[in-house]
Amino acid sequence: MQLFYNPDISLETKQITFDKVESRHIVRVLRKKEGAILKITNGKGFLFDAKIIIANDKKCLAEIINSEEQPKPWDYYLHIAIAPTKNNDRTEWFLEKATEIGIDEITPIICQNSERRVVKLERFEKIIQSAMKQSLKFNLPKLNAPVKFNEFINHDFDGKVCIAHCEDQRDKNHLKDAINLSEKTTILIGPEGDFSMDEIEKALEKKCIPISLGESRLRTETAALIAVNLVSFINS
Repeated sequence: MQLFYNPDISLETKQITFDKVESRHIVRVLRKKEGAILKITNGKGFLFDAKIIIANDKKCLAEIINSEEQPKPWDYYLHIAIAPTKNNDRTEWFLEKATEIGIDEITPIICQNSERRVVKLERFEKIIQSAMKQSLKFNLPKLNAPVKFNEFINHDFDGKVCIAHCEDQRDKNHLKDAINLSEKTTILIGPEGDFSMDEIEKALEKKCIPISLGESRLRTETAALIAVNLVSFINS
């Protein structure tokens, strides 16, 4: 199934006009004609069937003929707060794979040891949208604007908040023992140089649960993806 994305479609929408890029893709690349049925999601848990009524490669027009709510495949809410990596490709890899597995919210956090402090949200958003369509998901993860760690940690969080750090502490919990998937789960993943001791102490003061993701020392994007996969596995 070829899945398209349009955030503006609602249950009240009767027709949809695709922009030049999408229209060219539909008509020139996919060779769709009048009468062809397109599958479209709004990223909010709905799948729409739309019949092409004008197959123009500059302004393709389709009529909505059916809508169906698609339940989310996972029964939890997972929020990953991750420090963007120095190599932007690694963060993008995480965004793609996490979306394919299943994630609800992502926040780039800027830490004391962060080597990258500027991110291109528009680029990240495109990566997430593409991964959602490719993996046939109907819920687009929420991507938040970057925020400094000290500001982020002072939020009022719902559910459990965990911090995965590399400092040796005997009281670390394994992720599977620290969370309850009936509650919202937020997991903090630090930069290549790890969270600073000041940041770890602030997180613990805010009742964040220190967790371990295994014995190996992991890259930022690997640690984040393992956290996503572990939560998915626990849910299954």
